[in-house]
Amino acid sequence: MLEPNQTLWLAMGIVAAIVGGYALTSLFLLRFPTLLHRKKQLKFCCKHISHRGGMAEGLENTIGTFQHAVDLGTDMLELDVQLSQDGIVVVSHDNEIKRTTGADIKISDTKFADLPPLHTHQEVTFLNALPVCFPDATDRSFCRLRDVFEKFPAVVINIDIKNDDDELIAKVGEMIHEYKREAITVCGSRLDTVAHKFHQQHPDIPLFFSAKRVVQLVLLFYSGLLPFIPLKESCLEVVMPSIVWGERWADTVPTKYKVLARVVDFLLMSKVLIRHLDRRGIHTYLWVINNDADFERAFSLGAKGVMTDY
Repeated sequence: MLEPNQTLWLAMGIVAAIVGGYALTSLFLLRFPTLLHRKKQLKFCCKHISHRGGMAEGLENTIGTFQHAVDLGTDMLELDVQLSQDGIVVVSHDNEIKRTTGADIKISDTKFADLPPLHTHQEVTFLNALPVCFPDATDRSFCRLRDVFEKFPAVVINIDIKNDDDELIAKVGEMIHEYKREAITVCGSRLDTVAHKFHQQHPDIPLFFSAKRVVQLVLLFYSGLLPFIPLKESCLEVVMPSIVWGERWADTVPTKYKVLARVVDFLLMSKVLIRHLDRRGIHTYLWVINNDADFERAFSLGAKGVMTDY
């Protein structure tokens, strides 16, 4: 029969062996994830992604700005969708469109044909605090998602569904299938409820991580559980937090938020995490990058591509 101190040492040894074995297995599978998971096979790899079509060079989310980006060779168009009062899937970041049109109305309360023209000057959120003016903009109209699909049938498109609206979610998925764009469309939402509903209805369409799932991803990574867990998403699209202490917000963001951004940056911008995802066939896209230093850092971290306003 073992003495009490011997029992304690035996228990500690067993715990150490279990923990050590778990850690070693986790590290091994972090390096070789395809031993457990089938690697995702996306049909595209996009280095340059035009945020809202490239809103520093044209009015955001318009056919004219999308065409400009495509003409310059962008790899992917990123856009946002809302649902109008008459059930049209409208390409717009905001539902309340005072920022872009000056009209104090909502897309959801307005028929598509009654939407007003866009301002010729708009603030570029991730560029500077002053509005950028496009006095010669020939296209000042809201467009339908259908218009984008018809105009750019072979261009990879990233769709952010902005609202938890069952009709909107269903129509976006149905339209992707209608135009046979399953292989060249990424879809999702920052809202986890929206992303979950969309994936349930359309599991064959590549999905990007919701905000909640990004938090879960980080927790799984630092707990060592990530290599064991299957992931439904195909793209990690996250802000590169270091842009918060760059020129754009240097004098406007309170110090406490800059400190928080540095903590998030340390946890999220991990080369090991991004490399692991890449080995599982999951692309990492960082946003919104608008200067050379940030471009360089994003790619040095292992990002497949960057979203930019240029």
